[in-house]
Amino acid sequence: MVGTNLDFSGKIALVTGGSRGLGRDIAAAMAEKGARVMICGRKQENLDQALEDFRQMGLEVSAHAANVGKSDQVSALFKSVEAKFGSLDILVNNVGMNILTASVAEADEALWDKILETNLKGSFLTSKEAVGLMKKSGAGKIINISSIAARKAAMGMGIYCVAKAGLEMLTKVMAVELAKSHINVNAVAPAMIKTQFSQPFWGDESLLKEIAKTVPVGRIAETGDIVGAVLFLASGLSDFITGEVITVDGGSMAM
Repeated sequence: MVGTNLDFSGKIALVTGGSRGLGRDIAAAMAEKGARVMICGRKQENLDQALEDFRQMGLEVSAHAANVGKSDQVSALFKSVEAKFGSLDILVNNVGMNILTASVAEADEALWDKILETNLKGSFLTSKEAVGLMKKSGAGKIINISSIAARKAAMGMGIYCVAKAGLEMLTKVMAVELAKSHINVNAVAPAMIKTQFSQPFWGDESLLKEIAKTVPVGRIAETGDIVGAVLFLASGLSDFITGEVITVDGGSMAM
């Protein structure tokens, strides 16, 4: 019988975009539960600040600067993971970005490439590298951070919606391909989370009130609302779950 204790002792985890917001809180939660964690991010100064924050919490976390949309930097990142830990059990593809666009039809190619690279290509590159290490260990967990925008078109977020829809299909395809290798691939799709990423929305009090009206529970998500779903998918509790997307949205998609 599977135990119900979320103990990650002895597990190696990599969290992309782990220097702030949701990624930082996921990394902290895993470290608190015994995992040896590495985070990555593009800016070294953000990583340094995150490491200081972790130290103040009594947590030991490693970091490596990398742009996950660039294959050479992803390769260097995973060489660093292997050199430090020797293996990898959990990958959380948390990196994401959006630039508000009035219309996909009017967006320039460079903007399209930038948003797709960060939200979709990056998860492909990191997952591809992770699979090699996980196969050596005999098992693994890949958790992609998607969004309800993958299934619900939103004004100003068109390219982001397309990218996240692609990420959810990547989740399903890799889940089928990797099932016999005992590598589970799942995703978590939050509604809006109160982080720096979404501050242009919740930072406007009148806009925040309008957004809250679309959420049955009456508020937007905090990072802690999402962390639990990620921990579940990273744990042994989800060993028979693969190719799924857990929606964490306060009931928004039920309306």
